Amino acid sequence: MEIFELFKDKTNKNVINSQKDNINIEKAKEFDLNIEKILENWENYHAIREIIANALDEQILTKTKDIEIKQTSDGWWHIIDFGRGLNYHHLTQNAFMDPENEEKLNNNKLIGRFGVGLKDALATLYRHNIKVEIKSKYGIIRLKTASKAGFDDIITLHAEITPPNDINMIGTDFCLYGCTKEDIEQAKSLFLKFTKNNLLETTRYGEVLSNTGANSNIYINGVKVAEEPNFLFSYNITALNAQIKKSLNRERTNVGRTAYTSRIKDILKDCQSNIVIEKLIEDLQEFSSGNRHDELSWNDIAMYASMKISELNSKATFITASDLQNTPSLIDNMLRNGHTPIVVPDNLISKIEDYNIGATEGKTLITANQYIIEEQKNFIPQIIDINSLSSNERNIYDKTEKILELIGGRASNIKAIQIVDKIYENEFFDETVGLWIPDEGRILIKRTQLQSLYKYAGTLLHECCHAISGFGDVSRDFERELTTIIGVLASKAL
Repeated sequence: MEIFELFKDKTNKNVINSQKDNINIEKAKEFDLNIEKILENWENYHAIREIIANALDEQILTKTKDIEIKQTSDGWWHIIDFGRGLNYHHLTQNAFMDPENEEKLNNNKLIGRFGVGLKDALATLYRHNIKVEIKSKYGIIRLKTASKAGFDDIITLHAEITPPNDINMIGTDFCLYGCTKEDIEQAKSLFLKFTKNNLLETTRYGEVLSNTGANSNIYINGVKVAEEPNFLFSYNITALNAQIKKSLNRERTNVGRTAYTSRIKDILKDCQSNIVIEKLIEDLQEFSSGNRHDELSWNDIAMYASMKISELNSKATFITASDLQNTPSLIDNMLRNGHTPIVVPDNLISKIEDYNIGATEGKTLITANQYIIEEQKNFIPQIIDINSLSSNERNIYDKTEKILELIGGRASNIKAIQIVDKIYENEFFDETVGLWIPDEGRILIKRTQLQSLYKYAGTLLHECCHAISGFGDVSRDFERELTTIIGVLASKAL
């Protein structure tokens, strides 16, 4: 809405009444506020928010005592700071050139950095018929409507300035009449300073806060900019990056998650307090329950929590839901050996494996695969004496060389073919029935395969394929060699 449309039906006689009718008309000055557009979506509390923000900024800049927000017996609300005092220059279009405003623009700790919030607030309050007086040692500012200079038909909002009541006054008293307590409280609720969030930890990038309501709040320098329905913590971002600065609009509302996600990650990864770390760890372990909060869905944070878990519990072992479902014996073995299985997403396992490649000794994180490898390293299979086999087992085993003749005989690198009860000490996977040990030139085959000729022959040829190709399972080269062997067998059978 254009400003003249709002005020076109009002006259320059429509001056808002003051608390005291002591205006010295002869000494009064006025000027056009030059507001181009009204923020139609602003309510009273939005305007009051701007006034409070300016007061808090002045408190920070001048290192003065806390601002006051109170209502007097005459019904007027007062928002008071104890800084340098506001004067009419702060309302001009050239406010950006003011040294104080430059000070604001260069200070990332401040809330109000646009230089237009106060005028927006004044226009909003006038639109809602709220009486306004701004008092300082520089004078008293009130609102009125008047013709725009040179354009009698355009009525705009003006500021009327009269001499101060007290030239020794400290700070600024922003007086409002006609707004409700609810307006004041709603405005105050947008500031961290007036909420009940408990501070959990302060980092280089911002603060981690406890949640007190259904939603989490996101603050930037103490002013609320967003809500999150599934965050573990609330946050106050105090170190603004370029992305946040770019996202802050004139109204400081509707700041999207993409703007502050990176900074929240920085905050969390900088946390060292037990209370925050423990909550992250607890939440990471909620993956299988479906109750995990959104921060732990970010790989960076999940990885950070995983590392912290490992620091606190050297036997924390990260597994997937598939591990839990398909290999219960593996999980049981972990528990018997004092390990703590923690179910995490597949993509986090991949990230952990990548991290482990470059990690120094003692800093790696244990996954199911690593657990199995370590268990396997510590086991030496016991070779079964051929003479102890049953007659049926021995009959099948004695056909070893005939089976190998089907593929051209025993490969030169196969030194021994041995029967064992177990391939690994803890056989988590039933399909592990044979093993090629290249460094020793040995093929190990589980005794259970001697139950039938086709089982033994299949396992023997499979491991011979490993010996001939030099490659492991699920590799293109191994599959190529296996295909060749199948072709040889088929041609001889025909």
